[in-house]
Amino acid sequence: MDALTYLPGFIAAYTILLVAASSPGPAVAMLLGISMHQGRSPALVACLGIATGSATINIATLVGVGLLLSQAAWAMMVLRMIGAAYLLYLAWGAFRKAANPPELRSAIPTLQNRARLFWAGYLMQVANPKAIVFWLAIASVGATQGGGPGIILTFVLGAWLISFLCHGAWGIFLSARPIRAAYVRARRWIEGALGIFFAFAAFKLATSRS
Repeated sequence: MDALTYLPGFIAAYTILLVAASSPGPAVAMLLGISMHQGRSPALVACLGIATGSATINIATLVGVGLLLSQAAWAMMVLRMIGAAYLLYLAWGAFRKAANPPELRSAIPTLQNRARLFWAGYLMQVANPKAIVFWLAIASVGATQGGGPGIILTFVLGAWLISFLCHGAWGIFLSARPIRAAYVRARRWIEGALGIFFAFAAFKLATSRS
């Protein structure tokens, strides 16, 4: 089958992904904290983790793991609890920064810090069962149905790139000097609001039945 026949499905799936990846959510809230406290380079490293986590769920749905999780109530419950616990951890960190704001610093992250930032972004993405539901919705488009490994690989790489670019745009915007300056003036309020957001997201995730 000609590769061009998959183009409409790719466009439909990527449009859904573009809207979802550009919308503010827990990942963007995480990038806000990283961008403000550590700068642009660390935020972009976290974006690599977020995009890779998105690709992991993408591949899982393509091979049927996502569908299995969505139909196994106990597995989804465990995943929700893990995601809620991670969001509570982020809430605790935000409240701690609100109470005692650390010094802002912009630096090239070390190898160890790169790994920590990457896995923080990765876990943020894969620990949220809502992301599985989202990727199942994209899978329902059937963008790669009937395609070989080349079509599937192209689709996954394209989705990874879209996720990275969308979140990377947030990281660049939030690490801009005027935004960081505004953050300095209202950092306690912003970190407090982030803490409330993460705590609320953890509650909604833990109590969700979907």
